Amino acid sequence: MKPRVCFVVDSGTDVRLADGLAEGTTLRILARSLPSGREISQPSRHVLDVEVGPAGHASFALFVLRRLISLRRDTDVVVVQGYGPTAAFANLAGRLAGLPVLMLVCSPIEEYYRCRKIAPQGRPFRPSEHLAIRVFSRVNAWLGRGYIVLSPYLASVVRSHGSSNSVDVIPVYGVDRTIFQPSTEPKAVLRNRLGLPDDLPIVFFSSRVAPEKDAGTVLRALATLAAAGRPVRLLHLSGGHRELMDLAREIGVEAHVIAGDAVAPFGELADHYRASDVCVQSSREEGLGFSALEALACGVPVVATAVGGLNDTIREGDTGWQVPIGDADALAAAIISILDDPAEASRRTARGAAHVAAHYGREGVFDAMVTRLQVSPRSTSLVEQPVAPSASR
Repeated sequence: MKPRVCFVVDSGTDVRLADGLAEGTTLRILARSLPSGREISQPSRHVLDVEVGPAGHASFALFVLRRLISLRRDTDVVVVQGYGPTAAFANLAGRLAGLPVLMLVCSPIEEYYRCRKIAPQGRPFRPSEHLAIRVFSRVNAWLGRGYIVLSPYLASVVRSHGSSNSVDVIPVYGVDRTIFQPSTEPKAVLRNRLGLPDDLPIVFFSSRVAPEKDAGTVLRALATLAAAGRPVRLLHLSGGHRELMDLAREIGVEAHVIAGDAVAPFGELADHYRASDVCVQSSREEGLGFSALEALACGVPVVATAVGGLNDTIREGDTGWQVPIGDADALAAAIISILDDPAEASRRTARGAAHVAAHYGREGVFDAMVTRLQVSPRSTSLVEQPVAPSASR
């Protein structure tokens, strides 16, 4: 029998995770409204039971508390994003209703927030907000019953919050290797079909525009390559593509950038990887980094910063190229190394693809996820305790 799962989505979720859970569980989603974004990144291939709550963080957290208590008889286990205020109220609801609650941690929230200190774009760093993140991380370590994290790095992050509860490393959403696989047609043919130019090498960069993703270093590397007489084109597909083009104009490389909206991961995304010569991930902080894994599965070499969960997947001299954080010159040099030594690029990429196949295949990942959800026991519900009769006098 499939476990009945309530998935609490505080900041939007990838459709691959929603689809995978829908296939292995009886799924209900409680999602915070995102007026300027999408609660689920792309249209699903399944009919999803989604209830959208208030947009405000505090009001959504209270909404989650009330809804989880009311849904206690129809739910076997709750999965909640992150370890912020919403997770705290979900954990509180779990305590009151006797429901097991697992925190799904896909990113190091406090480290992402700290990146605002050094990023010129985006929202400012506020010490009070950073303190609140740290406080809620410890509140949830006390209230919660367990974590599911994407990588060993994230396991170390949540353990640093002081929790003695279980921490399971399950790299949801995995990589669907029936979709993400090497091309069967020449790059020139593929680019023509996608409407991409074939005059220069193409570097793929799909990370959203955010302080922790450091798009500026990628664009400065483009400028370095152009100045050295080695121009490339950057292919960027994300919901923040307009912001990236604005930044490209500031740096003076807009002529080298092809940017568009994100595409569905079960659609043409794999073809865009296969049409590229290199994939880059320049994060200042990273929980795991699925773009790098998908690129390797498609046979595309990867350059990534030596940080966080990327250290588990992109290893210098083995599965790809590593560069220091914020070093545009090193990133440009790594791209040239890949383009100038296709034999070495093929060797490292093959090693990386084998690593993806062994550890990140979608089917195995979601089997592990469903197994973990099935072994989450309920506890006594405090909201349904009978009132003890008064002693007669």
